[in-house]
Amino acid sequence: MPLYLLLDTAVVGRLGAESLAALGAAAVVQSVVTTQLTFLSYGTTARAAHHFGAGRRQRAIAEGVQATWVALGVGVFLMLAMLLAADPIARAMTSSANVAAQTSAWLRVASPSIVFSLLVMAGNGWMRGLQDTRTPLRFTLRGLAPGAVCVPVFVHFFGVVGSAAANVVGMGLIAAQFVWELRRQHTGSWAPEGAVIWKQLVLGRDLIIRSLAFQVALLSAATVAGRSGTAVLAGHQVLTQLWNFLTLTLDSLAIAAQAIIGAGLGAGSVDYARRAGQKIMGYSAAFALGLAAVFAAGAGLIPRLFTADAAVLAQMAGPWWVMVGMVIAGGVLFALDGVLLGAGDAAFLRTLTVGAVAAGYLPGVWMAHSNGWGLLGVWAGLAAFIGIRTVGVVWRFYSMRWATVELG
Repeated sequence: MPLYLLLDTAVVGRLGAESLAALGAAAVVQSVVTTQLTFLSYGTTARAAHHFGAGRRQRAIAEGVQATWVALGVGVFLMLAMLLAADPIARAMTSSANVAAQTSAWLRVASPSIVFSLLVMAGNGWMRGLQDTRTPLRFTLRGLAPGAVCVPVFVHFFGVVGSAAANVVGMGLIAAQFVWELRRQHTGSWAPEGAVIWKQLVLGRDLIIRSLAFQVALLSAATVAGRSGTAVLAGHQVLTQLWNFLTLTLDSLAIAAQAIIGAGLGAGSVDYARRAGQKIMGYSAAFALGLAAVFAAGAGLIPRLFTADAAVLAQMAGPWWVMVGMVIAGGVLFALDGVLLGAGDAAFLRTLTVGAVAAGYLPGVWMAHSNGWGLLGVWAGLAAFIGIRTVGVVWRFYSMRWATVELG
């Protein structure tokens, strides 16, 4: 998925700084809309993994049925809301009328992918809970490969909205495969079950607040970048997609932690969960150091894969090294995030994330805006956000309080 998004950014970047800025603004809005429902993935993984670890496979799959109902209902509502609100949202994101028009068009064309994205989240959630990551990989490749072929073709003929259309094609294909697999494996009732959905929503409440804190931070950063000029917003888009690539790559170990920790606790083995968490943290930290080394060595080359605009490249120069440092801290942070999510410790993660946004990210971003620090100030705020969260999850893990959380 992050490789596809990088391809999308690189192709649109060849249209010019305004199109790249429009994609940056639209991508942030799309991310805000969809990632509020991360509990469809993370919460479902934790609940399904606990059932799976306790030997209740069909109950684990049934969690996916109920999460799919939630994804469908909420997804349709959000799609309709996006169709109605695309124009005012776009105008709020940028001071350029042309960039706003392109942003609005992208959001409208891409709106069906909101439904598909939520269905994919639900599908990933229950399948990860069953510790099956190969099948979701195949589904993703079968959807993103056609989508990736569509990107340069659609963008060539339709401009930036071609990127949105390709996104709909790819996500639609992935979502259809997850729904079909759920139909194949589930043997019980397909009716919505209020009690199960309510338990998912109780867990999801804290994850939604946590996601909202993320999105307030990301929207603030994108808005400050957009108000600072087209070159700043375009540079922020490239850095954001690279950061997404790095975090989602590291998240592979965090997702493994969710499934392994959830199953271990479901089987009643706290010692196993603790040992697994320590190993995953070590692997993730080593992996992060390798990624940071690659991006440090490629500082003069990698940005030029996305844009040839000298002003955009200049904006990215300082923040690049902030991002490299964040990757190293992220190796520990994302691994332990996965451990705590697998244990269902969503309330702690909610409080920590909200606190890190309030004490780290927002002060840095808005000081950057008021003092004209540009993109470097925006990314310094993000670095403070990552640092606070890293300290918090390390303390929580070694306290072992996460091992006694009840999922209901």
